[in-house]
Amino acid sequence: MSVEIGTLLVKDPDICGGILRIDGTRMTVNQIVMWYKQDYNPEEIADQYPHLTLSQVYTALAYYHANKEEVEAALITERKKADQLEQMHK
Repeated sequence: MSVEIGTLLVKDPDICGGILRIDGTRMTVNQIVMWYKQDYNPEEIADQYPHLTLSQVYTALAYYHANKEEVEAALITERKKADQLEQMHK
Protein backbone atom coordinates (compact mmCIF):
# COMPACT_ATOMS: atom_id res chain seq x y z
CA MET A 1 0.00 0.00 0.00
CA SER A 2 1.49 3.32 -1.04
CA VAL A 3 1.01 6.62 0.77
CA GLU A 4 0.64 9.94 -0.99
CA ILE A 5 3.19 12.23 0.64
CA GLY A 6 0.87 15.21 0.21
CA THR A 7 -1.56 13.63 2.66
CA LEU A 8 0.92 13.44 5.55
CA LEU A 9 0.81 17.13 6.51
CA VAL A 10 -2.36 19.08 7.35
CA LYS A 11 -3.57 22.40 8.74
CA ASP A 12 -6.69 22.78 10.84
CA PRO A 13 -7.51 26.07 12.56
CA ASP A 14 -8.92 24.14 15.53
CA ILE A 15 -5.77 22.04 16.11
CA CYS A 16 -2.37 23.46 17.09
CA GLY A 17 -3.51 26.96 16.17
CA GLY A 18 -3.65 26.08 12.50
CA ILE A 19 0.08 25.38 12.30
CA LEU A 20 1.08 22.76 9.73
CA ARG A 21 1.33 19.41 11.47
CA ILE A 22 1.66 15.71 10.82
CA ASP A 23 -1.78 14.30 10.11
CA GLY A 24 -3.27 12.31 12.98
CA THR A 25 -0.94 13.92 15.52
CA ARG A 26 -0.40 17.22 17.30
CA MET A 27 3.24 17.25 16.18
CA THR A 28 3.92 20.34 14.07
CA VAL A 29 6.47 20.75 11.32
CA ASN A 30 7.98 23.48 13.49
CA GLN A 31 8.54 21.02 16.36
CA ILE A 32 10.29 18.57 14.05
CA VAL A 33 12.44 21.39 12.66
CA MET A 34 13.44 22.50 16.15
CA TRP A 35 14.75 19.01 16.92
CA TYR A 36 16.52 18.93 13.56
CA LYS A 37 18.16 22.30 14.23
CA GLN A 38 19.44 20.88 17.53
CA ASP A 39 21.38 18.33 15.45
CA TYR A 40 19.01 15.39 15.84
CA ASN A 41 18.81 13.30 12.69
CA PRO A 42 15.45 12.04 11.38
CA GLU A 43 15.95 8.60 12.90
CA GLU A 44 16.65 10.10 16.33
CA ILE A 45 13.57 12.32 16.08
CA ALA A 46 11.40 9.32 15.20
CA ASP A 47 12.91 7.44 18.15
CA GLN A 48 11.97 10.32 20.47
CA TYR A 49 8.36 10.15 19.24
CA PRO A 50 7.42 6.51 18.70
CA HIS A 51 3.97 7.51 17.40
CA LEU A 52 5.70 9.08 14.37
CA THR A 53 6.98 7.11 11.42
CA LEU A 54 10.28 7.90 9.81
CA SER A 55 8.43 8.86 6.62
CA GLN A 56 6.41 11.45 8.58
CA VAL A 57 9.59 12.99 9.99
CA TYR A 58 11.21 13.09 6.55
CA THR A 59 8.07 14.65 5.06
CA ALA A 60 8.14 17.41 7.68
CA LEU A 61 11.82 18.03 6.97
CA ALA A 62 11.24 18.00 3.21
CA TYR A 63 8.56 20.65 3.70
CA TYR A 64 11.01 22.69 5.77
CA HIS A 65 13.75 22.52 3.14
CA ALA A 66 11.31 23.36 0.33
CA ASN A 67 9.81 26.27 2.31
CA LYS A 68 12.67 27.35 4.52
CA GLU A 69 11.88 31.09 4.60
CA GLU A 70 8.25 30.44 5.57
CA VAL A 71 9.14 27.98 8.33
CA GLU A 72 11.99 30.12 9.68
CA ALA A 73 9.62 33.12 9.86
CA ALA A 74 7.07 30.99 11.73
CA LEU A 75 9.75 29.85 14.17
CA ILE A 76 10.73 33.46 14.85
CA THR A 77 7.08 34.37 15.45
CA GLU A 78 6.65 31.43 17.84
CA ARG A 79 9.79 32.44 19.74
CA LYS A 80 8.56 36.04 20.08
CA LYS A 81 5.19 34.87 21.39
CA ALA A 82 6.89 32.57 23.88
CA ASP A 83 9.14 35.42 25.04
CA GLN A 84 6.13 37.71 25.47
CA LEU A 85 4.29 35.10 27.54
CA GLU A 86 7.37 34.57 29.67
CA GLN A 87 7.66 38.31 30.32
CA MET A 88 3.97 38.54 31.26
CA HIS A 89 4.34 35.81 33.86
CA LYS A 90 7.42 37.11 35.65
